[in-house]
Amino acid sequence: MNLVQLRAFRLVARAGGFSRAAEAARVSQPTLSAQVKALERTYGVALFDRRGRQVRLTRVGRRLLDVADRLFDLAEEAKAVVAGTDAPSRAFLSVAADGPAHALAVLGALERRVPGLDFALAIGNSDEVVRALLAYEADIGIMARAVADPRLAVTRLRSDRLVAFVPAMQARKRRLPTLAEIAEQRLVLRERGSATRERFEAALAEAGLAPARIVEVATREGVREAVAAGFGTGIVFENELGPDPRFAALPFADATLEVAEYACCLAERREQPLLRAFVECALAG
Repeated sequence: MNLVQLRAFRLVARAGGFSRAAEAARVSQPTLSAQVKALERTYGVALFDRRGRQVRLTRVGRRLLDVADRLFDLAEEAKAVVAGTDAPSRAFLSVAADGPAHALAVLGALERRVPGLDFALAIGNSDEVVRALLAYEADIGIMARAVADPRLAVTRLRSDRLVAFVPAMQARKRRLPTLAEIAEQRLVLRERGSATRERFEAALAEAGLAPARIVEVATREGVREAVAAGFGTGIVFENELGPDPRFAALPFADATLEVAEYACCLAERREQPLLRAFVECALAG
């Protein structure tokens, strides 16, 4: 197989499009396009579904990307061994996370360790993070759920806890709420599939409680804005609330809803130098 063509395919697949890949690799877009088309013609397959400027990997493309990743990552690892260093030199990382705060902090630390690092960060709930990993759409994920799937390697990073949060003016007039009191309020929650909602509803169920009213919002940012607009009491991981003066966190008076955060990747990729470096930076933070 022509490795130049395979490298071009991998660049496009990882960047999510020909223009972004050409910019990242500092080559012309027609050059990349010609190399990928030549690879497809040679083997009589379609590696991408092309819809305007958007491209999506076909089933064959997803399988080939996995092989290409392993091939080039092993080449980088071999280079590191010969050079006498374990520092990875691969310059692009695709990350899926259930929240931006910790993922960006880790990427900042990793960029200091790997100069010239480029990355793509996709935010979704825990289910979406797992799907992206298994579909080879992300190299590594950060989420607040331990996944019992033999296809994934999972590393526990740190612990956090769920808290309620309300507009700051309301918090001045309130004592810490119990779970039962929170359950009676109108709650602003993430969609089903998010670790926040799963952990909170599991805690209510264990206490024999059920939420009276729920406003469901699809993103963490949407939850914050709904609470700011007065639609109810939000539930969030404490570290993700951040220093927003509009809100005040209210830990539960009768429960400590701890949740761990995890880094995960495909088990077959766990020894790739850049993924190891990412986990090391996450653990150090």
